[in-house]
Amino acid sequence: MANRLFPPVLTRRRIWTACAVAVVADGIQILLGPFGWAGLDEVVDIIVMSILTLLLGFHPLFLPTFVAEFIPTIDMLPTWTACTLIVIGLRRKQNIPPPPKQNPPPPESSGPIIDV
Repeated sequence: MANRLFPPVLTRRRIWTACAVAVVADGIQILLGPFGWAGLDEVVDIIVMSILTLLLGFHPLFLPTFVAEFIPTIDMLPTWTACTLIVIGLRRKQNIPPPPKQNPPPPESSGPIIDV
């Protein structure tokens, strides 16, 4: 159960699938145009958000995108594609390990060291 709270590991397959889902969803919504008000746009949004959450894990940026898709003129923009690319970029940035610590070089001595 605890594993579901963390985002999944991003693989090339997950990234390409998420991008494909977002592009297809935006294409469908653009093609529906004025007929999207009949409720089909909302069904597409629910399905897309569910699939993207399964592929990339839940991210808070999915919520404003989901809500923005209910505004009639904004759903003509490729919001799912933009949001997916941003989430992928943020997830990649989170997964970058910090650079390894390097030990400082020993100080150079100018002569013999006398230990008292």
